[in-house]
Amino acid sequence: MAAPKELCILVNGEPRSVPSPSTVADLVLLLGMQSAQVAIERNKQIVRRPEYATTRLSDGDQLEIVTFFGGG
Repeated sequence: MAAPKELCILVNGEPRSVPSPSTVADLVLLLGMQSAQVAIERNKQIVRRPEYATTRLSDGDQLEIVTFFGGG
């Protein structure tokens, strides 16, 4: 049996491999982030938070992730 295919993507300019298939929501979990605390751009298009679970990643995708921190 063949090993599961991995996707090669860029996250904030850094190459990363993720299992195929994966969604934006899967990536957020893989990175140990909370979806409510990030904004994500995929191939220069903003991904709305309700679409994280349905937005599939593709080989070569370029993602920019911005994390929000609260403070006072």
